[in-house]
Order: sequence, then C-alpha cells, then structure tokens
Amino acid sequence: MNKNMGKADRILRILLAVVVAILYFTEAISGTAAIILLILAGILILTSFVGFCPLYAPFKISTRKKQAS
Repeated sequence: MNKNMGKADRILRILLAVVVAILYFTEAISGTAAIILLILAGILILTSFVGFCPLYAPFKISTRKKQAS
C-alpha cells in the first residue's frame, strides 16, 4: 500500500474531523446526520494517519509531492 496523500491533504482531513467532533459535542448536529458525520470523521482520521486514501487508488490520484530523483 503506497501512500497517496500529501501533508496538506492529511491536515485538512484532520481539521474536518475535529470540526465534526466539535459540532457533535456542542450538540449543533444530532440524530442520524450526526452518526453519519462521526463515521465519516473517523474514516478521515484513519486515512490521515495511514497516509493512504482508498478512493484515490482506482483513479491513480496522489496529493504527495513528487520526489526529486
């Protein structure tokens, strides 16, 4: 499994997950929408720490910087 996420992509995903968590714990979102968003936030956190997005792979998308050879 090759990493396909750059630093900016990973930071953005973590920030989005934190925003969802804040909205949930301040009760700004609730119900089914909150559960779906929390699951999505968990996936965003997981992919950020691993550095691999499974949705990028089939399309051969990579947000990593090209390394100089």
